[in-house]
Amino acid sequence: MKITRVTATPIHVPLVPELTTKTAHGEHITSPYVIVEVETDTGLVGLGEATVAPRWSGETRTGCLAAIDELIAPSILGMDPRQIESVWQTIDGVIRFNPFTKAAVEMAIWDLAGKAENAPVYDLLGGKVRESAPIKMVVGAFPVEKAVGLAGRFLDWGVNTLKVKVGLDADTDLARFRAVRELAGPDVPIGFDANCGWDSDTAIEMMAALNEHDVLFAEQPIAAGDPQALAALRKKSDIPIMADESCFTVADAVQLVRHQAADILAVYPGKHGGLTEMRRISQVAREAGIVCAMGSNLELGIATAAMLHLAMADETIDSERYPADLIGPLYHQADLITQPLALGPEVATAPDGPGLGVELDREQLARYREETPPSIDAMPG
Repeated sequence: MKITRVTATPIHVPLVPELTTKTAHGEHITSPYVIVEVETDTGLVGLGEATVAPRWSGETRTGCLAAIDELIAPSILGMDPRQIESVWQTIDGVIRFNPFTKAAVEMAIWDLAGKAENAPVYDLLGGKVRESAPIKMVVGAFPVEKAVGLAGRFLDWGVNTLKVKVGLDADTDLARFRAVRELAGPDVPIGFDANCGWDSDTAIEMMAALNEHDVLFAEQPIAAGDPQALAALRKKSDIPIMADESCFTVADAVQLVRHQAADILAVYPGKHGGLTEMRRISQVAREAGIVCAMGSNLELGIATAAMLHLAMADETIDSERYPADLIGPLYHQADLITQPLALGPEVATAPDGPGLGVELDREQLARYREETPPSIDAMPG
């Protein structure tokens, strides 16, 4: 089987108006993403999705399209998609960085390999270690009243774990978390995510103040790039530290565990350049005796399907203790696939069809196709 064509289609899918979210990186109102199709001489087509965001990974949709059309696609034409490692090395070798762009093409390769074997991707990854993964919903860093309303909506759905965004203003951050905790009661696990928004002194004060409210985890409380500072913070708090923006590459993961800077590594294929590299990061965590948690960049259906297969097949992704962010399609007005994924309210399950187990909804693709990039204010944060 040989790759004969790679097509990248720009799309623009708004979030549900009541479910837009806000972090220290900005407000996420709409998603200018890219859908990838990798065709073969057998007629099989693999699907991928690039959830690019300039304030997150430095990637724009225009850059993603150019990288695929001018560099990645020509490099893999004629290759056998069943040789996943070889294709990945080729993709990684033609352009530096650009993880979400690489991940989109690489997940299409996994989709093809599974379809060729008539097996779901979780079987290619070694088989399921769990049948479902608990999930959590995310409450954006909105004013307290709005945040409480959003949390109440999720709890009414039957969601039983929450993550509260903080990292903007310390007083409001504290009030927001306390209000959500009061609404949810003592039995609902709640973590927080500062998205690099606090400096070290603020983080120490905030984590001490929040500790009395039974915090499940503290995700990226300070800026990325200084594992020693994160390790120092970890020594000063009993709240488990989750590294997200600090952990893009295998080298990042090695530095985090070497400095004992985190209890949990937040992982997801887009951030790491694909399933292949994400599994390597998971291996680093496993060897260090720590766990991973499935994060998110608010993906649509295709990328979320890839995440589901990994969540079911990787024992180091401890969704039982730290529920997964397998939630992106729930926030969007469309998911770009023909059948919705099984996401919540308490647990998510992976599709069982060959490959990623999803089909591209071409009517949605035509509806949300976008040739003109939106303004920077509409970009995800």
